[in-house]
Amino acid sequence: MDSVDLALVAACQAGLPLTPRPYHAIAAQLGLTAEEVMARMQAMLQRGVIRRIGVVPNHYALGYVANGMTVWDVADEQVDALGKAVGRLGFVSHCYRRPRHLPLWPYNLFAMVHAKTRGEAEAYAARIADVLGAACRQSDILYSTRMLKKTGLRIVDQPPLS
Repeated sequence: MDSVDLALVAACQAGLPLTPRPYHAIAAQLGLTAEEVMARMQAMLQRGVIRRIGVVPNHYALGYVANGMTVWDVADEQVDALGKAVGRLGFVSHCYRRPRHLPLWPYNLFAMVHAKTRGEAEAYAARIADVLGAACRQSDILYSTRMLKKTGLRIVDQPPLS
């Protein structure tokens, strides 16, 4: 990464400007063209310097107040294939495998659902249970009680480009 890439990451790390043309706004801030900003962002994505560019909604502000991490005790020999199937469900925002911590924590598959009511979250969990079938031995839903600010790595502000 050169100084331009570092300045670009620093300018974007708190989020893109909420304007119709955010890359143009960043370009103007850094003294670059919008095309250069977009090309550099694409190159950093391809190199793995940045993982993705996406929207991170405030679920609570959108009315999704029954946010639940569904946790599942799934047969180890099936967890990878079943996890992929669960992760493809449209209402699952993320799904991953984690180690068990027996005897207190038997769960090895996690799937996050966002719903407007607990009843809706429970219906989503029932649909996940249908996908898991007999491979699932037990489950639970851990509901969010507050929203935590999620941020990635923050780099120190870079000096202006010369």
